[in-house]
Parts: sequence; C-alpha cells; structure tokens
Amino acid sequence: MKNAFAALKTRVEQTIVGQPVLVERLLIAVLADGHLLVEGVPGLAKTTAVHALADGMATRFQRIQFTPDLIPGDITGTDIFVPNEGRFQFAPGPIFNDIILADEINRAPPKVQTALLEAMQERQVTVGGVTRKLSPVFLVMATQNPIEQEGTYPLPEAQLDRFLMKVDLDYPNVAEELEILRRDSARLRGDQPAATQAVLTPQQVLEARAAVNRVYMDQMLERYIVTLVSATRDAMPWDNEAAAWLSRGASPRATLALAHAARARAWLRERDFVEPGDIMDLAYHVLNHRIALSFAARADGVTCQQVIARLVERVPAP
Repeated sequence: MKNAFAALKTRVEQTIVGQPVLVERLLIAVLADGHLLVEGVPGLAKTTAVHALADGMATRFQRIQFTPDLIPGDITGTDIFVPNEGRFQFAPGPIFNDIILADEINRAPPKVQTALLEAMQERQVTVGGVTRKLSPVFLVMATQNPIEQEGTYPLPEAQLDRFLMKVDLDYPNVAEELEILRRDSARLRGDQPAATQAVLTPQQVLEARAAVNRVYMDQMLERYIVTLVSATRDAMPWDNEAAAWLSRGASPRATLALAHAARARAWLRERDFVEPGDIMDLAYHVLNHRIALSFAARADGVTCQQVIARLVERVPAP
C-alpha cells in the first residue's frame, strides 16, 4: 500500500510544479478520510492538483463548478416525476461519486454550500425524506478564491469545520514558474508523456486508512493535541497577546482532525508512531480555518498563521 501511495505522490508531483506541502496534504486527506479546502488566487493549479490526484486513483471522479445560479438539487440530485409510471424516480446528483472537486466553492451562495454539510459529515444524502449512503471513499476536495475577490461568499462556519485542513497557496518562485513555462512549451509541442493507468484502487485506500488508524499515539501526545487546541479558546495561560487576538477558538472536531492527520503523516513517512513534529507541522492547516481573529488583531494586520505559530511555540511539546 505504501508503494502505491508513493507512486501516487510521484504522479501528482509530475503534474504540479513545486507545492510540496499541497501534495502531501492531498495524500493526508485521502488517508485520514477528511475533506480538504485549498485557497488561492486563480491560476495557481488548485484544480489541476485535485485532477492529478483523482487521475492517479481508480475512483469515480466528478467536478462540480460552483456558480451563483447553482441550486442544492444540482449537487445532491432530485426526485423526478415519471408520467408513464405515475411515480417519482430519484435522479442522483454528482455527489454520488468517490472524489468530488468542488471548484470555486465560494462562488455559490451559502444555501448551495450548505447542501454539502450532510454529505461531508455523515457520508449520506437525504432527498425527499429518503436517506442514501455515499461511497465509503467519498471525499470533497474544494477550491476557493480569497474572499476579498468580487463575487465570492464566505463559507459558513459549520461547513468550514467539516474540512480536515485548509491549505493556502502562494505564487511560485522564479525557478518554479520557469519550469511551468517549459512544461507548457513541451505540451504545445506534443512532447508530454502519455498518461499512465491509475496506481491506487478504492480497496487499497480503505486498507491504508485502516493501517493509519493503527498508528500508535502516546497519551502525552494526545494531551498535547488537546492542550494546543484548547489554547485557541483560552490562550491566556500561554500568551497574553495571542489571547487578545482570538475571538473564537477551535472546536473538539479540530482535536480529532489533528490526531487523524498526524497519524496519516506518520504513516506516509513510514513510521508506526506519531512524533510531536507531526502535530506541530499540521497545526496551522488544521486550525487556521477554525479560529476567528478579534477586530484588534485584524486592524493590526495579524494573521491566523502568526497566532497559531505563537501558540505552537508557547505550548510545550512532549
């Protein structure tokens, strides 16, 4: 299984230039059975990264382009009346696939965004009073543009909390952008290598998740995770300034997410135990979308990354 994930990682890296953090977080999301939110300005290969991941897996993949005129039934499906039979028949929506790319999710109004809530949390969809189960490997990989951009809607807090991690993308450096240009030139010349077959099956994904759940985590590390997440709610014992920056802390769902992601990171790095470094490395991406900054913090230009970094630095690791 680890060889299959290593091959999948290599395949995604062959498509995406740079962005090693994003590639690892994509794999961690698959292993930890969690949804991933990727934010960045247009043109940073957010959609391409998810496509590359799905292409490397023998799973049913569906892209949903979120737009202002989308309605919930376009995602979940709806009951359609069949005149000849005098009954309603359910027409399943694109949510009934294995991997869902919710592209530009914050282009759609909140009513449509919340249509994903039940699917993301319960792995089921209820339409017309009937509940239908989703695929056991169901995952939502969502992309969004920065909320400062025109025509975007902030995601509801309840929906944000359903994402295992949120990854913020930045512009590539000069060397990476040069490599992007060279690869595009090769594509235009027809020199791109032919696509290979998928390297990972749904059954292998389920077996890998079971293996990740068996990764050992010491009680001291469990207490460290709980203390770190609790510090986002009451940072006063650790950092007075950070306490003034926070208006809302992370929920217990963040505690579970950090533990699951840490186990997945350890497994990817071929360890059967979690280290403090796993937790510290993932803390920002697990917590950044689950906390809210105070007005004073926003006025001073303080970012979530700065707050979480301060807490990781102050809360002692085992």
